[in-house]
Amino acid sequence: MTHSPPPATPAWMGRCLTAAGIYNLAWGTLTVLAPMWLFDLAGMEPPNHPFIWQCVGMIVGVYGVGYLAASTDPARHWPIVLVGFLGKIFGPIGYLDGLVRGEVPAGFGITLPTNDLIWWVPFALILLHARRVALAAAPAAREAHAPGRAEQAGLSEAVAR
Repeated sequence: MTHSPPPATPAWMGRCLTAAGIYNLAWGTLTVLAPMWLFDLAGMEPPNHPFIWQCVGMIVGVYGVGYLAASTDPARHWPIVLVGFLGKIFGPIGYLDGLVRGEVPAGFGITLPTNDLIWWVPFALILLHARRVALAAAPAAREAHAPGRAEQAGLSEAVAR
């Protein structure tokens, strides 16, 4: 039985992940080297312990490395995209929670559009594509591992004994 090949990955997906990788590396590097930049931009009090914010910059930069790796084959490297997508959802949720509690000033949300929101749709579309690729490959994989007719006949005979 022949199956149609998995859908081809649109080129924009790799370019999107490359852009996300470059952006995250740049943002992370800036935050590690100049941890007060965002606080100055947002008119916020600087943190007492900037090294904690530098650690956030390091994590963001590491995401960038992951996105660059995933850009080579977005469907295959979907777990990296999923982890990033979850971070881009939970980050704004955490911000809103802090805002409602009065623990985070509104100015801190200045980075949400570029750090998180603009990536929701493309990352979701990449994950949907990866699912379609996996579903298209599933019948072929099952067929490759399924016993042949001779093996099935031998199994039937063994069960009948």
